[in-house]
Amino acid sequence: MKTKGAILRELNTPWKIEEIEIGDPKAHEIKIRMEAAGMCHSDHHLMTGGIPMAGFPILGGHEGAGVVEEIGEGVTDFEVGDHVVLSFIPSCGKCKSCKAGVANLCDFGAMLLQGEAVSDHTFRIHTADGDPVYPMTLLGTFSPYMVVHEASAVKIDKDIPFEVAALCGCGIPTGYGSSTRSGDVRPGEDVAIIGVGGVGTAALQGAVIAGARNVFAIDPVPWKREQALKFGATHAFASVEEAMNEIGNVTEWGMCQKVIVTVGEVHGTDVDTWMSITAKNGTCVLTGMGNMADSNVTLNLAMLTLLQKNLQGSIFGGANPKLDIPNLLSMYKLGKLNIEDMITRQYTLDQINEGYSDMLEGRNIRGVIRYTDADR
Repeated sequence: MKTKGAILRELNTPWKIEEIEIGDPKAHEIKIRMEAAGMCHSDHHLMTGGIPMAGFPILGGHEGAGVVEEIGEGVTDFEVGDHVVLSFIPSCGKCKSCKAGVANLCDFGAMLLQGEAVSDHTFRIHTADGDPVYPMTLLGTFSPYMVVHEASAVKIDKDIPFEVAALCGCGIPTGYGSSTRSGDVRPGEDVAIIGVGGVGTAALQGAVIAGARNVFAIDPVPWKREQALKFGATHAFASVEEAMNEIGNVTEWGMCQKVIVTVGEVHGTDVDTWMSITAKNGTCVLTGMGNMADSNVTLNLAMLTLLQKNLQGSIFGGANPKLDIPNLLSMYKLGKLNIEDMITRQYTLDQINEGYSDMLEGRNIRGVIRYTDADR
């Protein structure tokens, strides 16, 4: 079928809305009519080259929610009309990682940037000229239709707003799990959240719900610091340097047992700064993405050893998407997890570049594309 999508044809150029062709679902695949797509910083990394896809053109988008329109051969977990969230990391349930309880490291993840469908290693999306299109994490939610492997979809309750559900494909479980799973925040611990955009605000809520004593939100944007306090932060600062003395005074210089780094782009030169506010035997969780070509890190190795600190990477917040996405949405329905107020503004697909400008300028926590008939 013919539809349209937000395409990148080269680095450091704006998103362009183009006509694309979406193929039919093959074995173990489903076709979805998209209703909402989250605008995550990771898709901006496609534009800068921080996340390198296997080729161009690229169809962006890896957060989204919609309705199943068609199912392929062998699909048993979904029916036409089901509401689903797209999980940016698939969960096959069969590989060693899935069986070991780390579904966020599913073996299908090795194929996410290649563009070829995991079912048969062919392309489901083509340009109007017939050239293959590389969808972000085999999804491409910046299009009103998509065909995905069933391992990339999670069935959800039909009474959940699509714009809320969309954020649970990446930002909410990534942030919340960075605190509760990868960070293992315990009641009474002091926690710092570095960067309070979409992922950081979810991490902040995770720390609060886990029972953190003090939550220090650190972000250079004044408006985001104001929002962080509304979401439960006890203190807010523009930088680690500004926060250092207050964190020391409040914690009697024990510093933070957990430091969760959710900045838009991680630079290796900042790692030791984040470790400086991490307590003895504490953990600094790196959730934000750095450039894949960057291997330089500033870190005092002696203090890492002598103070027995931990530096922990985290992908998808350590989440099991098939389990955690429905659970987080249940918390939303019970009023225990505030997702709606994280959605600062909704955009049309044609406004995608405006939305990313707002993100980069710190004018939103999370922007969401809401699809209409005009997009289809």
